Amino acid sequence: MARLDPTSLRVYLATVETGTIAAAAEREHLAAAAISKRISELEAELGCALLSRTNKGVEPTEAGAALVHLARRALHELDGVYRQMREYAGGMRGQVRVFANISAISQFLPDELQAFRVRHPEIRVQLEEKISTVITRAVAENEADIGIYASTVQGRDLEVFDYHADRLVLIARADHPLAGHEELAFADTLDHDYVGLHTGSAINMLLLRAASECDRALNFSMQVTSYDALCLMVHSGLGVGVLPRRVARRHVRTLGLRAVRLAEPWAERELKLCVRSYAALAPAARLMVDHLRSQARLAIAIRDGGFAKD
Repeated sequence: MARLDPTSLRVYLATVETGTIAAAAEREHLAAAAISKRISELEAELGCALLSRTNKGVEPTEAGAALVHLARRALHELDGVYRQMREYAGGMRGQVRVFANISAISQFLPDELQAFRVRHPEIRVQLEEKISTVITRAVAENEADIGIYASTVQGRDLEVFDYHADRLVLIARADHPLAGHEELAFADTLDHDYVGLHTGSAINMLLLRAASECDRALNFSMQVTSYDALCLMVHSGLGVGVLPRRVARRHVRTLGLRAVRLAEPWAERELKLCVRSYAALAPAARLMVDHLRSQARLAIAIRDGGFAKD
């Protein structure tokens, strides 16, 4: 079977399709003697005659006719293997593992990943929600190709790129004592219960650090695992919460909540995109990084140009 190589099959098909060894040699840019030698070796390997000579040239035997169909199918499959491997090498196919925090998933990634999918339908994106500390560790340990996390998390030797910015706001039920304010200092909210996100989330760590700097305690009445759950708990009167303004807008409308601006520098956050090494990424992952960065730059240009407000 070692001699049943693609070149011999192509030569055989060319001979059958052109009807003569001379015509096959011209089409394949080979010497006629080389064509004859390959067909003889193929017949010896398979143990049966494949061609019979006629006055007009050659035609396939019964076994040869069967080989025509088998060879065409085999060569088509081999061409598919080559084409798909070239697509992987060029980034047209592949899989990209993305770990992102809840803020990126809730605000930016749905539209951006949909746009990427339209452009690169053969690239599979595996997206998982993680907290920022887990994200940077996973990228450093090659468990994820790309990470998107809150810039408050540091400590990993990674290549980091700018992504989007967001602003944190306080949300409260309409009848809550804090709901009537346009803007509040964080310290002025600490007499009230908070509904927090799960332990280790970037927003929770940010709030705990800010409370510590005020020499105050932050009282979580409960902690939940999603922005939707946080807003529902706030709506039920179980405390106030902090989440990105873009996310808050949706729930303010649907649940009748109030969003209050926090007069703190840390309320303006930066989300970052990280990889172990951009140069070492597979082509599909580099395409994803380039796409996400271009989408973020476009959003900044639109915002700064006054065409839309975040």
